[in-house]
Amino acid sequence: MQDIYIAGTGLWYPKDVITNDELVHSYNTYVDIFNSKYQKEIESGSKQMMEHSSSEFIEKASGIKTRYVLDKKNILDPDVMMPLTRNEDRKSLSILAEAGVNASKKAMKNAGLTVDDIDAVIVGTSHAARNFPAVAIEIQEELGINGYAYDMLVGCSSTTFAINNAYSDIAAGTCKTILVVNPEITSPGVDFRERDRHFIFGDGCVATIVQKNSSSKNRFKILDRKLLTKFSNNIRSDFSYLNRTAIDQKTKDEVLFTQNGRSVFKEVCPMVSKFILDQLESLSLKPEDISKYWLHQANIKMVKLIASKITGKQDVDESIATLSIKQFGNLASAGSMFAFNLYNDLEIGEKGIICSFGAGYSVASILVEKC
Repeated sequence: MQDIYIAGTGLWYPKDVITNDELVHSYNTYVDIFNSKYQKEIESGSKQMMEHSSSEFIEKASGIKTRYVLDKKNILDPDVMMPLTRNEDRKSLSILAEAGVNASKKAMKNAGLTVDDIDAVIVGTSHAARNFPAVAIEIQEELGINGYAYDMLVGCSSTTFAINNAYSDIAAGTCKTILVVNPEITSPGVDFRERDRHFIFGDGCVATIVQKNSSSKNRFKILDRKLLTKFSNNIRSDFSYLNRTAIDQKTKDEVLFTQNGRSVFKEVCPMVSKFILDQLESLSLKPEDISKYWLHQANIKMVKLIASKITGKQDVDESIATLSIKQFGNLASAGSMFAFNLYNDLEIGEKGIICSFGAGYSVASILVEKC
């Protein structure tokens, strides 16, 4: 077996940034309009009065301070409360592919490679843009890459599962260098009128080069991979072409992202911490042998609790359990690799764990070493 590495990474995110104060002002304005419009129904008990939110509530619940989005103007408009996107067709590059191309160019530059060095493209995302043709093939065509490409979905673990697939393809001798792209354009799937969820997600994309025998100056050797899935409905989206033919029709908003946050927190945190501890034990490693944990950026409480359970320390420093979520929000599957890209300042020989987890449930943990 020849050595396989993460040779480089690249990020893309929109220019528009929304602060908590801006989001709260928009939401509370919408609440006031709603409560005024339905005052009689609220008084009769046929409708429930909406409650105001606050920046303090958002930061306490998630740790998020800002998030980057495609369309700030319309998200913050109380009469719209969603990003407005173009209708996608064959005339132009799709939104996910455009984000992917931008991140991919940065990843190739970071790895010191060109499109001629790439043998395949894998796109992994929690939010599919369409059924076909594959966004990966669209990115492949736009960049001028030969070989093959395909899309895959594993919820918020799609990025690490895709890196695992790239590793497996390379180990099998199918190719030598794979571009993994993870566009997470989440804002169109968010109901910005929901107090408990409207502040969570941001838009962004990460690209990762996985390569055999890499000579990149920024390379990390992949030492181990571990994956797990366990079915749960606690994080769900029912958006599908089957909505069109369903007997019991649901509104567009009803098929968006939903979650039972308390159950997710209660079930996923111990599952992920045990998963990583078992991985380390199987490799005869201890938590203190790991210099950095790039965990899925679901919310700060989850990151800190999981890191605490792994290390046995009550308060784990951000230099060890990184927190890109403060600036970018929850980027679904791209979050852990966003954190990796921003905070991979390890010394040669130091080890770190990249771990994504989420809908499914799904978990994937990748152990790397700085070279």
